[in-house]
Amino acid sequence: MHDISGKKILILATHGFEQSELELPRDRLKAAGATVEVVSPESGSIKGWKNKDWGPAVQVDRALGEARADDYDAIILPGGQMNPDILRGNADALALIRAFFDAGKVVAAVCHAPWLLIDTGIAKDRKVTSWPTVRRDLENAGARWVDEEVVTDNGVITSRKPADLEAFSAKIAEELVEGRHQRRKAA
Repeated sequence: MHDISGKKILILATHGFEQSELELPRDRLKAAGATVEVVSPESGSIKGWKNKDWGPAVQVDRALGEARADDYDAIILPGGQMNPDILRGNADALALIRAFFDAGKVVAAVCHAPWLLIDTGIAKDRKVTSWPTVRRDLENAGARWVDEEVVTDNGVITSRKPADLEAFSAKIAEELVEGRHQRRKAA
């Protein structure tokens, strides 16, 4: 994995995130030198979903209302069914994700989290992947869905499932080294 010392990454999550989809990228990117903060509409800690039950709590580093895209180099959106579904109803969360995209920064979503790319307008005309049940939603939003481990479209990174997390994390680091992206605005 690339050395990404000096890079700062925001992981946006709330209760019900897929445990591995928050923890593995967080840990791999920290090990590669990045500062990684968990941002949430919740304060204190949030609980993820691990296998068939709640997993251990994860400490929230910053409240959603205090987070600014200008302070970070990338945003990671972990999946799980509950987490992105809750966040897609939060206007502040959607505005933050969109601010990263508009600034040409890395936006990375895994599993069910591409729902957030739909609700921010980022998915339109973009090549993406996701958990299989999200495919039709993405296609209906104008995305080109493919069944691949990790897909990158001009700094927007998507992956399908926990088994893809090593490649997902490595691609985030690679895109951070590459730098900002000039993007077209979604229609």
